Amino acid sequence: MHKAGFVNIVGNPNVGKSTLMNQLVGERISIATFKAQTTRHRIMGIVNTPEMQIVFSDTPGVLKPNYKLQESMLAFSESALTDADVLLYVTDVVEAPEKNSDFLAKVAKQTIPVILLINKIDMTEQAKLGDIVEKWHGLLPNAEILPISAKNKFGTDILLNRIKELLPDSPPYFDKEQLTDKPARFFVTEIIREKILLYYDKEIPYSVEVRCDSFKETERNIHITATIYVERDSQKGIIIGHQGVAIKKVSTEARKALEKFFGKSIYLETYVKVDKDWRSNDRELNAFGYNPS
Repeated sequence: MHKAGFVNIVGNPNVGKSTLMNQLVGERISIATFKAQTTRHRIMGIVNTPEMQIVFSDTPGVLKPNYKLQESMLAFSESALTDADVLLYVTDVVEAPEKNSDFLAKVAKQTIPVILLINKIDMTEQAKLGDIVEKWHGLLPNAEILPISAKNKFGTDILLNRIKELLPDSPPYFDKEQLTDKPARFFVTEIIREKILLYYDKEIPYSVEVRCDSFKETERNIHITATIYVERDSQKGIIIGHQGVAIKKVSTEARKALEKFFGKSIYLETYVKVDKDWRSNDRELNAFGYNPS
């Protein structure tokens, strides 16, 4: 009998959810940087074998929202509690277990299998790990607990085998050749946004959104035009940089990453525009795809 199911990954910001997702899927689907609030959407990565299909879902880090964009991000995370066959709750060895206790209480009420993953175990001593496991067992008594290091691939094979055991019997939900539910244009915007996260400081990355305006593919290359949106004229100046040096660097690094992702030569044109307060505007958020429904 064929097995298939949805395995949703949830947890607080910056605990390694996207790194874990990329390790499990075997492809670079989710942005994984050192900065919090990197993932803004719910992103599916699909693992296929002849006997099985696992639909992994990476979600934004759980946080108390301060504006409409963060409300949408939280809705993506909470929706992952309602349609999972297996739930992966990711924490790490440094965050306080009581953080975002409201969301944790919802996880504790789940009747589906929950696997609590204590990530980044390479950052703590073995003696302290036992205390961390015991504390988490008190908070999520029905969860299986597995210490891992997603970055170093420690424990990920054990996790994958356990997921296979827990999957229900089912035909596949997606075509067996499909890797994700997102279109090519989505990954264009994510890769450009990742480079902005890496190369700009402070509030700039969190005030930025990217839209892929055109994606024209031939057998040998892809021509892409994309617009980077910011909220303020001053932010536009920072993104462009003196004599365009900053935007040129971002575009060059994004082009290299896109060529690796798509396996083709990329021609990338980037523009910068001001869209005031897009993070708090329902119409703009819908246009950027931030509608959990």
